[in-house]
Amino acid sequence: MNDHRIRLRLERLEQDTLSPFAQLSRKTQGRRVPEEPSFMRTEYQRDRDRIIHSKAFRRLKHKTQVFIAPVSDHFSTRLSHTIEVAQIARSIARALRLNEDLTEAIALAHDLGHTPFGHLGEEFIDARISGGYRHAEQSLRVVDILEKEGRGLNLTWEVRQGVLNHSKGRGSLRPIRRAEAEVTLEAEICRLSDAIAYVNHDIGDAIRAGVIDPDDIPVHVRRTLGSRHAERLNTIIADLVETSWAVTGEGESVGADRPSIEMSQSVLQAVIDLREFLFDNVYLVAAREQSEDPLNILETLWDALVNNPELIPEGYARPGDEPNRRAVDYISGMTDQFAARVAQDLRAGRVPEMPLAEVAL
Repeated sequence: MNDHRIRLRLERLEQDTLSPFAQLSRKTQGRRVPEEPSFMRTEYQRDRDRIIHSKAFRRLKHKTQVFIAPVSDHFSTRLSHTIEVAQIARSIARALRLNEDLTEAIALAHDLGHTPFGHLGEEFIDARISGGYRHAEQSLRVVDILEKEGRGLNLTWEVRQGVLNHSKGRGSLRPIRRAEAEVTLEAEICRLSDAIAYVNHDIGDAIRAGVIDPDDIPVHVRRTLGSRHAERLNTIIADLVETSWAVTGEGESVGADRPSIEMSQSVLQAVIDLREFLFDNVYLVAAREQSEDPLNILETLWDALVNNPELIPEGYARPGDEPNRRAVDYISGMTDQFAARVAQDLRAGRVPEMPLAEVAL
């Protein structure tokens, strides 16, 4: 069956049910390399599927979120964080009549460029590569260049732009605006959903690790958002949907200018204050207390791979790039466990065991 009836029905459903401000899959700006459309999936559904089946996505399950090598199985990983972001983002997109498939694809790909050992790994590489290291830019590099043996996933423009623009500076949760190529509302949802997810699960992890006590959270934050995980999530998401209701295009909310995805001022400030509390009392503390072994591992890997780029397996970096760039691409894609194993081999004078040959997909 290849007469495209299923895809066309799905595209009509988007046209008939989504907000006038939603990004329709049939109106995508397309892919860098044009492809024949799928007979049964929209363009954003194809992107979502490609991301889920990628090697970089699978590796997220063994990458640190905040706490490195936790004893408990209930600490967040980069994969569990990604799934939570996708769930929150889809809920918001559905409520506001935006494109769930596009939203989910951006959410699933947004952290593919994160290093092993969380932000500690990112800071290590940032100091060693010209122009610095930004995990959002590396995530885009993963889907554009590094996946599928250097062919990339060839995702749509809207997903790629959402991935590139998801990152937030400390204290910044304002809507994204670009002078020329303005990103979609779906991308704005993912940007905020990322913060909503991590401020909540990182609190639970920090309490579980004994780094903070529930009563340490600022009183005004608890008063505004609630004291429990579910209560905070419900408060933030409900507020965001209500404040952004013009995005639905329903009734009197329709206007000439595109509305934004945003929270009310009181909830936004509480979320920002909660992030600041986590930076000062959790992230910086965790980095100091866990830094010695990971830093030694990263230094071992960096010195060996920059000086001996032939150690990098085919398909994990571009052969023509300079050694520092190749080392960044390989190291940033490693899981915590794999990085530790390779460093151990190098210190013992052994050539690291290379990954098994990939099956052509």
